[in-house]
Order: sequence, then structure tokens, then C-alpha cells
Amino acid sequence: MNKVSSYFKQFHPIVLVLLIGTVLSRGSAYMTIPFLSIYLSRHMEISPVIIGITVGMSPLMATVGGFIGGHLSDRIGRKPVMLTALFALGFVYFGFMIAGSQGWFILLNALNGLCGSFFEPTAQALMADLTEKKLRMKVYSLRYTAMNIGASVGPLIGAFLANSSPDLSFAITATTYLLYAIVLSLLMKKLGIAKLELANKTVSFVDAFKIIKTDKALRFLIIGIILINIGYVQIDSNLPQFLEKSLENGVVIFSVLLTINAVMVVFLQMPISHFAERFSLMQGMAFGAIFIASGLLGFSFASGWVTAVIAMAILTIGEILIFPANNMMMDQLAPEHLRGTYFGAGQFRKIGNFLGPIFGGFLLTHLQGQWMFWIISLVTLGSMIFFTAGNKIYLNNQTKNAEAI
Repeated sequence: MNKVSSYFKQFHPIVLVLLIGTVLSRGSAYMTIPFLSIYLSRHMEISPVIIGITVGMSPLMATVGGFIGGHLSDRIGRKPVMLTALFALGFVYFGFMIAGSQGWFILLNALNGLCGSFFEPTAQALMADLTEKKLRMKVYSLRYTAMNIGASVGPLIGAFLANSSPDLSFAITATTYLLYAIVLSLLMKKLGIAKLELANKTVSFVDAFKIIKTDKALRFLIIGIILINIGYVQIDSNLPQFLEKSLENGVVIFSVLLTINAVMVVFLQMPISHFAERFSLMQGMAFGAIFIASGLLGFSFASGWVTAVIAMAILTIGEILIFPANNMMMDQLAPEHLRGTYFGAGQFRKIGNFLGPIFGGFLLTHLQGQWMFWIISLVTLGSMIFFTAGNKIYLNNQTKNAEAI
């Protein structure tokens, strides 16, 4: 117990609050969003492609809002951006309760993505602001673990509520976000976070955009993670539809797979991350891409519980390797005064979350599930080309900077 206590004392109290908030907010969100495609397919007579567009509106808006939200956090401070986004998310989920048409679901899911894209990069930037550089990889790993602790419980509750009372899941999620915002506001005021941010150097939006535009390493990193997300987002969009149609009790199997995924991340994130420290960030991301592609390929052969669980286990190892490493690479690329802007630019990766459901829905409609997973696994593997190119540029820049000194 003393070792655990001393371990967490390395981190700022606000970092710990954000980690706890991540557990609660992600847990409640996972009761709703993963089941949105099932909800729409059951209650509205629309095609998989239209469902894909509805689900994909959230990541599409995230690509628009991430850079703006991250840059605003560099200019006006982390606190106002984070709290505004959290309160707005609460009201968005209350909106889901009363939505009665496809148009409203598209609009609300778009606002969900926009608000989330303001909060997520700002929270990541604040964690980095308050953490020593040598501890940041641990923080990113802990954050990813926290997300999956919530995700390990949320789907089980969501599967029950999806069959009994889906509106209640929206209400719980909305209330959680509002309470998170209130608690975080009080603690940030007490610990003087706003005062801490006043010393940040800022640049104009145009200048920040120019800096981002000229950073080739960042560009390749984002393209690579877009391809990864095209594959990974199938879990929330087309996998549940595929399982429901091809396997008995497909919805139940889907909810259990999400829980297995989350539990594996919770228990394996730290040991796998520790093992991955033997390799470079780029190597870890390349291995992650291979595992994710293999897991997607495995779903094409799913004929029951066992094969589905094996495929999810393989894919989970890939995400453990790739997503925290991606955050750390973003941190290394970002100048100190543009950290929020860079994490915001990283939200462009959600172009993959938008394209993935639509592309997968098209393949599911015209070529069936097996071909869908085969093609998308190849797309996912293509990310390795961009990770390798981006890493080469980053290392060359580091060498040039060292020689200039």
C-alpha cells in the first residue's frame, strides 16, 4: 500500500483528479456510444451506411474542433476550455434522451465530438504541464488505463440498459459529466490552476497553424494514426452489427468483448508499456499496427465465443502498444508553448474515426463482413509506412538541433 501511495504522489493532485474523472466519464459514456449503432438499427429503418454517417459525425467534428480547442487552451488557459466542454457534454447527453429523429442524433453526436475534441487535448496538455518530462509516459499510460477501467464496466451496464432502458444510460452519462465539471472547477480554483497558466507564452492562431503546417514529422504521425483509427473504430461501429447478424447472442458477445478489451488494458498496460521501453516509440507503434491488423483479420473468422475473444485479445495488445506511444510522440514533437495546439492538431487523427464507419459500412453492405475485415486490416498495416517516415524526419531534426548547439 505504501508503494502504491508513493507512486501516485509523484503526480500533481489535478492529474490524479483527471485520472479519476476519466474513469467515471468514460465508464458512463461507454454505456451509450458503443450501442448507438445498435439503437439506431433497432429503432430506425436506416441502412448501415447512414448509421455509419451518424456514428461518424462525432469524430468528424472532432477533427474540426481539436486544433481550435487546443490552441484556445494555449491562449486563454486550460481551465475555461475544459470546463465549458464538460458542461456542454452533459447537456448533449440529456439531448440524446429526447431526440426523436435521425437528424437530431446526427446533430447531437456532432456536438458530442466537438465538445470532446475541446476537452481531450486540453486535458492531455494540462497533464503534461503539471508532470515532469521523465514521468509523462507513465501519465499517458495511466490515462489510457483509466479510460479502460471505465470501459470495462460501462459496456456491461450498457448492454443491460440497451435492452431495458436506453434513455436511462443517457441520463447517467449526462449527470456524470456535469458532476465532473463541478468537482473539477472547485478543485482547480482551490489549487490555483488558472494562476499557473498565466506565464504561458502564446502565439496567434495563424502563426500556430503555420508551425503545424511545416512540421512534416507531425503530419506523417497524424496520417499513420488516421489509418490505425480506420481499423480500430470498427469495434464501435460495424463489429456490433456484424456480430449481431452472424452470431447467436451477438449483442451480448459484443458487450463482453468490450469488457475483455478494457480489462486487458487495465491489467496489461503497465507491464507491456514497461517491456516496450526496450524499443523506440516508432518500433512500438509499428508492432501495435501489426497486432491491430491481425486482430481485425481474426474477426473475419469469428464463428463463436472463442474465436471472437482471441481476435479481441490480439487487437488489444496492439492498442496498448500504439496509443500511449502516439501521445508520447506528440509530446516530444510539441514546443512547450504550443503543447495544447499540438495535442489539438492530433485530433485530426479522428478523420479515421469518421471515415472508418462509413467505409466499413459500405464494405459490410456490398461485400459482407469477412471481406470488410480483410480490406480494413490491410489499410491499418499501411500506417507503418507513415510512422517510419515520420520517425526518420524527427530523428534527423533532433540531430540537426544537437549539431547547432
